[in-house]
Amino acid sequence: MSANRPAAVVVLAAGEGTRMKSTTPKVLHTLCGRTLVGHVVAASRELDPQNLVVVVGHAREQVSAHLGEIDPGVRTAVQHEQNGTGHAVRMALEELARAGEAVHGTVVVVCGDTPLLTATTLEELVAAHETDGNAVTVLSAEVPDATGYGRIVRGADGAVTAIVEHKDATEEQRAVREINSGVFAFDGQLLHDALGKVRTDNSQGEEYLTDVLGILREAGHRVGAAVAGDHRQILGINNRVQLSEARRLLNERLLEQAMLAGVTVVDPASTWMDVSVTFEPDALVHPNTRLQGATHLATGAEVGPDCTLTDTEVGEDARVINTVADGALVGPGASVGPFAYLRPGTKLGPKSKAGTYVEMKNATIGEGTKVPHLSYVGDATIGEYTNIGAASVFVNYDGETKHHTTIGSHCKTGSDNMFVAPVTVGDGAYTAAGSVITKDVPPGSLAVARGQQRNIAGWVARKRPGSAAAQAASAAEEAAGGGQ
Repeated sequence: MSANRPAAVVVLAAGEGTRMKSTTPKVLHTLCGRTLVGHVVAASRELDPQNLVVVVGHAREQVSAHLGEIDPGVRTAVQHEQNGTGHAVRMALEELARAGEAVHGTVVVVCGDTPLLTATTLEELVAAHETDGNAVTVLSAEVPDATGYGRIVRGADGAVTAIVEHKDATEEQRAVREINSGVFAFDGQLLHDALGKVRTDNSQGEEYLTDVLGILREAGHRVGAAVAGDHRQILGINNRVQLSEARRLLNERLLEQAMLAGVTVVDPASTWMDVSVTFEPDALVHPNTRLQGATHLATGAEVGPDCTLTDTEVGEDARVINTVADGALVGPGASVGPFAYLRPGTKLGPKSKAGTYVEMKNATIGEGTKVPHLSYVGDATIGEYTNIGAASVFVNYDGETKHHTTIGSHCKTGSDNMFVAPVTVGDGAYTAAGSVITKDVPPGSLAVARGQQRNIAGWVARKRPGSAAAQAASAAEEAAGGGQ
């Protein structure tokens, strides 16, 4: 296999992760829109390996189901008992052998809890491994503080002579800042042979993958190391503090990529973005904004402050402020908010408006149409250049079934209208304020659906004698009488 296509990538994801203190398997915890293992699988997939194998163990049904959702091409190998990293890799190779997949070429081994690891770093590891002709190449990193990490010990020729754990290191070795990441590139056949020689006579009684390095070196093979450009990429996640730190680092990386691509992010410290978010140059993101899922910002789109957009498309020059949107489409030049809620299925046409305290669900709003304030529009289609009066409610639910309302183009509906679905208001029609519309309104008609007003004179004086209202009414009557 060439450096561009390893024979296999093996992802180790069988551990329980007890320090997470969670019923959720460690590798299924999320950051920036993906699980830990999802990030590793995505980076590994970019290598275009002949085989991508994830070793599962703890909660394997749950982890395997997730893998099937995010990458159906992933193979899984089961490590029924967590007997060490060497044992886990052996399970992966045995799974490939059962499938008739002979491993000839480079095998990359990565950890399923290293979400910051990039495909570029893995490509550089494979390239260094094959260029140097190593039996195994360790991905290493130089860190500011190496306390607790295994140190990389090199010979005069730069080859790795040992990986020494911190507790076993001499003072001279502890001064070394180059550490082992737990990520390796192996010659596949040599790895297979060496795994058969790994012993379990250690304090844990496990098969350690790092023992393979010593076995291969004793057999006369070269062991090398490739230094990662950014030591933060190799950070593993063992608890929720580290998960939070990784989330912040990844978010900073994503926002930096967006800004370099032409997006203005006013306050990166209060802006959060998922890996699946896409954007075009000259989009503008204000503070305290969260962009999640398959959200897309077109050129000139302005979002925030105080927005949470999930799986939402914001068109060119659209403006969205102080809004929660989920599965919505905001057309070019449209205006949303403040304090708006766009639920799944909402489609706002060009230059339309969903204003203050407006909620929409499964609604298609035509070009130039405005729903300015204090309204609920659910299960509805509204045509072009229509104005919906304040405090309108599309009454779509009869207790069992949702029904649809259709309002045509160039309509003017009054404030405090109830549209009791199913009902249709024709093009160019008007509805009076305070109406409850239960019947279709023909095009060009005015619909008035409210009771006649009746004023009962003297009611307050008779029913609320001595009250502030009665006194105010009396004073008003006297003033009116005095003016005659």
